[in-house]
Amino acid sequence: MTTLITDSKTLAVFCRGLAGADYITVDTEFMREKTYYPQLCLIQIAGPDAAAAIDPLAAGIDLKPVFDLLADPGILKVFHAARQDIEIFYQLTGVVPAPLFDTQVAAMVCGFGDSVGYETLATRLANARIDKSSRFTDWSHRPLATHQLDYALADVTHLRVIYDKLSATLEKNGRASWLDEEMAVLSNPATYDADPMDSWRRLKPRTNSTKFLAILREIAAWREIEARKRDLPRNRLLRDEALLEIAARVPNNADELAKIRALSKGFAEGAMGRQLLEAAQRGLDLPKEQRPELPQKIDLPAGRGPILELLKVLLKLRCEEYQAAQKLVANSADLEAIAADDNADTPALRGWRREIFGADALALKHGRLALTADGSTVRVVPVHELEPAP
Repeated sequence: MTTLITDSKTLAVFCRGLAGADYITVDTEFMREKTYYPQLCLIQIAGPDAAAAIDPLAAGIDLKPVFDLLADPGILKVFHAARQDIEIFYQLTGVVPAPLFDTQVAAMVCGFGDSVGYETLATRLANARIDKSSRFTDWSHRPLATHQLDYALADVTHLRVIYDKLSATLEKNGRASWLDEEMAVLSNPATYDADPMDSWRRLKPRTNSTKFLAILREIAAWREIEARKRDLPRNRLLRDEALLEIAARVPNNADELAKIRALSKGFAEGAMGRQLLEAAQRGLDLPKEQRPELPQKIDLPAGRGPILELLKVLLKLRCEEYQAAQKLVANSADLEAIAADDNADTPALRGWRREIFGADALALKHGRLALTADGSTVRVVPVHELEPAP
């Protein structure tokens, strides 16, 4: 029977029943199309023997028992692709649920590939089929149908089996510590405290003109702050393209601002237009030494291009050998950094990543390892073991 909790008393009883659990599985359903902050519409929680959907939109419901459960340091909180769910709880309470276990990251460590989906894990580990018909539900609409609640609860009931099997695999292969770095990021409040002054980076500007970037940083920060205050999506307040055009053209007054595409004359002549012009002027007035710059692109020294290609092959080989997702071990920027600098500041040269890939990457780069092929497979061998050519 599908359980939907809509009152504080029932919720308190349910949460007390989970107080002694070793772990709980957690998921949320939310809407974000019309708001800056996600609108929490449903919370699903399961323990070893009980599961329920909780209606945070129910009149008068007190969610404190849920928040206390999530903050309990003695209970492991299991999510799949946890970041957005945790962001919601952090926004509501100021506390990051901990300790954490993210089954998507664990699956990447256990050989399921990059960013594996929940449905894939449910099928392969829990022998379950997810009914996708409710995927595009408007979760803010009430009442919710039984099939919608069943779909939502499946996200935590099958997660119990997925967690049990992944944790057993991690214990068997000794890789539980591999998750520590990723879980530390997810557990860090700074992950969810985005600085508005950094919001320009998500626009991926293609010029390193410091004047352009200084203006873009100021006007993007202004938009971020206003979007938060008004709880509006960024692009509903002001589109990305408009920010980039303003930074490029630098309008000096409302008439010039009104000529920017996607900006109305009313916007340009109103209070927000005036504030936007002031933000652009702040960027324009910034001394050159205080202007932001894009990260310097790594220019590989002559002859290092082929080394980069060899590192890509090595990464693929090692990840196949260890059944670990390439995305988790190293990305293109990591490989470029290693090709250019033996002491590059990259995760691929630290900890477990160095053990399974980074050390060999340096050895390959300096000729101590070689890649060989026998017609069907590629192998990594120490150079001293190679037979001399006839």
